Amino acid sequence: MKKLNEILGTEFPFIQGGMANIATGEFAAACSNAGALGMIATGGWDGDRLRQEIRRAKELTDKPFGVNLMLMSPYADDIARIILEEGVQVVTTGAGNPGKYISAWKDAGIKVLPVVAASVLAKRLVSLGVDAVIAEGTESGGHVGEMTTMALVPQVIDAVDVPVVAAGGIADGRQAAAAFALGACGIQVGTCLLASRECPIHDNYKQAVLKAKDTDTVVTGRSVGGPVRVLKNKMAREYLALEKRGATLEELEHVTLGGLRRAVLEGDTEHGSVMSGQVAGMLHEIKPVRQIFEELYSGGKAVLEATGREWL
Repeated sequence: MKKLNEILGTEFPFIQGGMANIATGEFAAACSNAGALGMIATGGWDGDRLRQEIRRAKELTDKPFGVNLMLMSPYADDIARIILEEGVQVVTTGAGNPGKYISAWKDAGIKVLPVVAASVLAKRLVSLGVDAVIAEGTESGGHVGEMTTMALVPQVIDAVDVPVVAAGGIADGRQAAAAFALGACGIQVGTCLLASRECPIHDNYKQAVLKAKDTDTVVTGRSVGGPVRVLKNKMAREYLALEKRGATLEELEHVTLGGLRRAVLEGDTEHGSVMSGQVAGMLHEIKPVRQIFEELYSGGKAVLEATGREWL
């Protein structure tokens, strides 16, 4: 089995998660320079904004980086085209099926790694020629599925014949080692990078993550088929109360409209959408991204070697 760092040309077998409004070109470049695959998250951006961010990343790093396409974006077609025009090397996708874009991306030599929350989608995408799949468990922050990483990853590995990257609930070497022991070729991390020096979120957001305990995340949006994991706050409690009362989609969207930007840019951690995974309770200090990656790698190596397993 090929290791993720061999597939991507990176130092570590790690991908930085594509976090909307957070994973800018500058942050992606910082993660790539620190040894992982940095990712630019498109979120709600239009094509012009993405082009600017890609060019910014190219100014700041000569290492590989990629773009994450959120397929529910109204700008998805434009973004898919700009990925081709700007010579992006790697694409990850989320919240849907990227099937209609895969052929053009592959013809351009782009590596395609869709995020999946179930093995049935993984099998369908492998038949379309993707290079690997990212199996992301419900422990992760932001948009989530229902299966846990521990249950999802081995079932996806058994279902497909391409490398599988594990994501969701990974913040230290023990969890990294567990992912590799399950058969993953590498890992994708997001929440642990919120507590990095380079992460461009408001300091209030960082402090909210650092203060979070193990039970401080909730999932909103299950009633409307759009589950999102966030830290508990006034916005989340109001949303959950509305869901319980059977509120309409319009009423629910009114609560969350612009919520992520409020948290990320303005530091409103009470009325903003503070997306975070369940590992927030493990984060206690702000560190450089390089240190986070080094500790994940060395910690995972030590755990696997102690059990007599081969390290990547």
